[in-house]
Amino acid sequence: MSRNPGVDRARPILTTCGHGISRRAFLTRAGAAALGTLLLPSTQAIAGIFNRERTLSLHNVNTNEDLTIVCRPEQYYDRPLMQKFSHFLRDHRSDEIRAMDPALIDLLYAVSAFTGSAGTIKIISGYRSPETNNWLRKIRHGVAEHSMHIEGKAVDIRMTDVDSRTIQKVALALQQGGVGYYRRADFVHLDTGKIRSW
Repeated sequence: MSRNPGVDRARPILTTCGHGISRRAFLTRAGAAALGTLLLPSTQAIAGIFNRERTLSLHNVNTNEDLTIVCRPEQYYDRPLMQKFSHFLRDHRSDEIRAMDPALIDLLYAVSAFTGSAGTIKIISGYRSPETNNWLRKIRHGVAEHSMHIEGKAVDIRMTDVDSRTIQKVALALQQGGVGYYRRADFVHLDTGKIRSW
């Protein structure tokens, strides 16, 4: 049980992230990628980041809801937390919920850590039902027919204290999935699928 109302703490249940690798392997690989692109000065800096508890403050701009997650790299996300996370990222147009990939939390953790953010992660889009995605394809340019949003493996974000270009650079360095940079709309797409960028 969380000590603070509205704050969820990770508890061990889930043992792997999106690609079937351990979360420790994900974070180690992410750290190596960031170090390799000079985002961090040393392996000690990586260890320091991944040994610290980190608070993720999330705000859904469509529903005006907030969710705070306190996590550490060696902890896993229990079922009640994932249910809250999935509800928070539901399709706000249809109110439909899909189980979201827990690896998205690790990805948000890594982006937050490597950017040095202490602000709020603004969620522009999480899960999209197939119907919502088809509708968006008709009215917007650049919406993928087989979007990772439909699979519960993608989020579109911006941050209150980090510009979107920096988020993009960090996400690309992590090499942990798809990264899309939307300069005009000022957000970054992150997903846990194949490594690719646009």
